[in-house]
Amino acid sequence: MNINYQKMMEDTIGQIAERGTRPSLLLHSCCAPCSSSVLECLSKHFVITVYYYNPNIEPFEEYQKRVTEQKRFLSVFETGNPVSFAEGPYDQNAFRSISKGLEEEKEGGSRCSLCYELRLRKTAEYAKAHNFDYFTTTLSVSPYKNARALNEIGARLSDEYGVPFLFADFKKKNRYQRSIELSKEYGLYRQNYCGCVYSRIYSERNS
Repeated sequence: MNINYQKMMEDTIGQIAERGTRPSLLLHSCCAPCSSSVLECLSKHFVITVYYYNPNIEPFEEYQKRVTEQKRFLSVFETGNPVSFAEGPYDQNAFRSISKGLEEEKEGGSRCSLCYELRLRKTAEYAKAHNFDYFTTTLSVSPYKNARALNEIGARLSDEYGVPFLFADFKKKNRYQRSIELSKEYGLYRQNYCGCVYSRIYSERNS
């Protein structure tokens, strides 16, 4: 059965608007470009902290480049409401351990699903520890990411940690295209591979 995650998000936002509140949201971000249109969409409804946890990114110099760009973007992007930033630990072993034996998996396969869960689990842990009202991720803004898998993982972790997950498919409503426009407007660095060494190899093979 197809689930309309865009409508689920809109319903949640509608309920929040009726209550006249702006709950806190921990927004896992994979990179500045993907966060751009998501922040534009959500900042008027939530008090947002961007959580940068991406131990899959290699090499370390690439990680540093992306996290620096994320911080720079947040410092110049005018949302009308302040957005905070928190950086998770950079532990390459965390990703390498869950991807062991799956090195030859195709992009978008089981290795990627485990990577989604790794990053979302840490986000849920942080959200619970710091009393956030919701958590979610920017990952679904990409046309290459499986929104259903992401939301199913989010739902599972929500039950486990007791923090509501904001269901969403951020590529809807042309938000991926909008992220490209905002990236150009703010001169954002757009990488040509998702982050891990395997995605880089796949990108090089198909470039």
